[in-house]
Amino acid sequence: MKLDIFSEIQKRDCDANGGFAQLLQESIAQAKLADKLGYGCWWEVEHHCTPDFSYSSSPELILAAIALATKRLRVGHAGILVPFKINHPLRAAERVAVLDHLSAGRVEAGLAKSGGKEWETFEITEAQASEELVAATRLLPSAWCDEPFESNTERWHVCNRSVQPKPVQRPHPPLWHTCSSPPSFQRAGELGVGVLATTLFAPLDALASMIKGYRTAIAQCTQPAGRSINNQVGVFTFVHAARSAKAAIASGAPRSALWYVSSAPRVFNVAREIFYQAIRGQTDPRSRLSTAALGAAERPVDGDLTDSNPVIALMKRDFAGEEISNEEIYEVLRDLDSVIIGDVETCRNKMANFKDIGVDRLMCLMQMGEVPHKAVLSSMRLVGSELIPHFA
Repeated sequence: MKLDIFSEIQKRDCDANGGFAQLLQESIAQAKLADKLGYGCWWEVEHHCTPDFSYSSSPELILAAIALATKRLRVGHAGILVPFKINHPLRAAERVAVLDHLSAGRVEAGLAKSGGKEWETFEITEAQASEELVAATRLLPSAWCDEPFESNTERWHVCNRSVQPKPVQRPHPPLWHTCSSPPSFQRAGELGVGVLATTLFAPLDALASMIKGYRTAIAQCTQPAGRSINNQVGVFTFVHAARSAKAAIASGAPRSALWYVSSAPRVFNVAREIFYQAIRGQTDPRSRLSTAALGAAERPVDGDLTDSNPVIALMKRDFAGEEISNEEIYEVLRDLDSVIIGDVETCRNKMANFKDIGVDRLMCLMQMGEVPHKAVLSSMRLVGSELIPHFA
């Protein structure tokens, strides 16, 4: 199992803590260190209008800067938002190909259907997003490989074009889909592309079941969307390694992980109950749009703050505005096999659980919430020296 970095370009209360310019420089410094330490890939999201949660609205530009500042580290989209109103597939093909040249053939091309708030921002329906995900997955390899290129799909008609430049990698950069539900894992397998998944606070058993379904589907794939099959599973989760549990708690990583999951429903305009169901292992946390208006108050006026599931009870208390210490949050989250925060031995044991269910690439989210840049670098060094060699 390879260990990668997953990045939102994230800092809680960014404007009050150095601003975007500082955050960007910290991110590039982290990428340079990842390159030296032997991490496999720097994966970066694309999100729009998500202050604090993600400042990665132009990932192709940041990935280009990272590619030019590193030598071995691969650079990955996790992923390009594929609705045509956001990223036309021809433009996406051109940008990925240029990035492949700038990085000397180190690009991973992940594609994402996007979600509720971004669909509203760009006036896209869920049905359009699903159709255009499949269309883009088939169009990109054709744009990279066919000469001349043509498209005769329902979404786009063009003929006798030469798309330039062609990528460095042959036949083309590896293709991936961001996935979070059994149908999306199945679709990725049927198209012959890799999976980029997340656990958030969901149990690994649910992820293991979806990986099994993906492996079955891709084993039966005879007509992949690309010119080659990418049979890999990458999963991102919260990671912070320290010399002791006390130091891991002091970094702010537990509260940052809670803040991330608690903020996601608001950021992506998804009903909180969907996330609670996912934590119970019942459904996909981004599968349905929220029925709440975007302008709804963040804090509930009333409601039951208890739950038989301690993680959900913790989230309800946080959403209600209750101050909860890092120590208490850690006590709850440390029992989750999907949250990798603690000393090196704890992190090693939890990472092994991902390996055991068939994860090929563990995408470590370390720059999160309120964790200081210095603490992120310290965690990266520990993982690089103690854990990357162990799982290589």
